[in-house]
Amino acid sequence: MTWAIAVHSPGEPPKVIEWETPGLQPGEVLVDVTAAPITPLDLLCASGKSYFGVPATPYIPGVQGVGVHEGRTFWFPTTAGMRPGDGSMAATVAIPSDDLVALPEGTDPVLMAALGLSAVAAHLALTWRGELTAGEQVIVLGGGGVVGQSAVQLAKAAGARRVVAGAHSPQGRARAEAVGADAVVMLDTSDGDELTRRFESEVDGPVDLVLDPLFGVPAVAAARVLRAGGRWVNLGSAASETSPVTSSLLRSKSLRLLGYTNNELTRDQTAAAITLVADRVADGSLTVAHETVTPQNVPVAWAGHATGTASVRSVVVPSAV
Repeated sequence: MTWAIAVHSPGEPPKVIEWETPGLQPGEVLVDVTAAPITPLDLLCASGKSYFGVPATPYIPGVQGVGVHEGRTFWFPTTAGMRPGDGSMAATVAIPSDDLVALPEGTDPVLMAALGLSAVAAHLALTWRGELTAGEQVIVLGGGGVVGQSAVQLAKAAGARRVVAGAHSPQGRARAEAVGADAVVMLDTSDGDELTRRFESEVDGPVDLVLDPLFGVPAVAAARVLRAGGRWVNLGSAASETSPVTSSLLRSKSLRLLGYTNNELTRDQTAAAITLVADRVADGSLTVAHETVTPQNVPVAWAGHATGTASVRSVVVPSAV
């Protein structure tokens, strides 16, 4: 018997349980898990309030992870909480072999797990949806979060001439600065006009692209400094599910308001983006603030993320239970 983390009741923190090696369905292989992040999607699914519906319980959460199969390290996704079945937060998991993405030598498995699909979203929202080109100026909202930290670095790597981040707390500001933001605007007010003034004071002329995992007032404040024909890519609602965007704002500058979700990606798109992220992790050019937690400490870490008191991404790593 080994360990796993199980959600028994929607809305409650998971618990450590004893776990047997799972049986295999056709096309599946066993993966020994080395790192499994606690992500916002995990919490959303386990809350029973997601757009995927109430999950069948008990189940093992973890929508992604990093592990070893036949001596090689892979990243893998799961549909835990979205469809019946178990996820990555267990000692050993059964994963369709077609879903495994091989990682290059030298990839830190914990850092790769911490970045994972958040970095995929940042990369593809900037490039595929946002059409970022070298020499453009970018605003990255939520710059202290995993998506935001990733986006700052990936935008710079793609040739952005200036990247201005937005952050809600001094800790978030420090994280955005640590990964290379050229300036950071504090989002510690609900006054949209004041936020717009703050962005105007930090940008170097009109902005080409806003990467927005927040929505709400901060997104509108940032969109006001976009150039004519500028792009606003929304990939989350951490600040609010609604935003006071006006028709005149969109029309006066012919802005493009675009949505992004990882759920739209094909398996090949996801694999290609994960490979790019892994290459950057392996060569040391992409990082993110994170912490490791043992299985015994997952309930506390999970509660911290659910209440908003956790400051960095938690990654579950194996230990004796």
